[in-house]
Amino acid sequence: MLHIVGYFAAIFIGLSLGIMGGGGSILTVPVLVYLMGVSPVLSTAYSLFVVGSTSVVGASGYFRKGLVSLKTAIVFLIPSLLAVFAVRKLLMPAIPHELFTLGSIVFTKDLLVLVAFAVLMVVAATSMIRSKQAEEVLDEELHHKHAFNYPLILGIGLVVGTLTGFVGAGGGFLIIPALVLGARLPMKLAVGTSLAIIALNSLIGFTGDLSAGTPIAWTFLLGFLAFALAGIVLGTYLARFIPGAKLKPAFGWFTLAMGTFILLRELVFTH
Repeated sequence: MLHIVGYFAAIFIGLSLGIMGGGGSILTVPVLVYLMGVSPVLSTAYSLFVVGSTSVVGASGYFRKGLVSLKTAIVFLIPSLLAVFAVRKLLMPAIPHELFTLGSIVFTKDLLVLVAFAVLMVVAATSMIRSKQAEEVLDEELHHKHAFNYPLILGIGLVVGTLTGFVGAGGGFLIIPALVLGARLPMKLAVGTSLAIIALNSLIGFTGDLSAGTPIAWTFLLGFLAFALAGIVLGTYLARFIPGAKLKPAFGWFTLAMGTFILLRELVFTH
């Protein structure tokens, strides 16, 4: 029964990506862990594949419209791809199963990943809840003349690559402000470029798992992806009638509730 709900959740993930252009992928790991019964660490690998593949679909639409800045994407991806591949290939396999004990809580590798992911969900949710105000600030900043900020783009690229590798999320809520403030991109161009970056980051990270010998249940993974892609196709169509900007705060509150639930469940209720 939970698996059926999980496949419907995969459609919802794609739907939100299609309507809002991002954000939905942050639900992939919780859906895989709590509804599909996949271990947290393996879920981050599966999430990279699902997020990367769905982002390719989203980015291709923006690319056809000329809304992807290749120069900015390349500068951002130089440190980001190196970081995400190194984390998946070297760091994740090197982390021991049991890390330390805090009171009655034994911090395992799986628990560390879930807690880190829940914290990321809370931060991303805050960004989505304040999205309108944040976009107004970014638009205002864009009107001030500044040069292309290479150190900012490279630095955020390194941070995003590390985060993407560790928790299997795209990090669009960090990428878009960096592209607007550091590369002076208009919002629509920043969204398209962000999707292209997330697609490459995630899929390169997934190749790190493959080269590290991570076992992949391809039949399950491709089936889950098919539902997510069906959702993004439907979401792209509905985006003509539903303003994604209005949905972001509501989705942000939902993400905040999910992140809080994971923290409480893993750190309080199960101990």
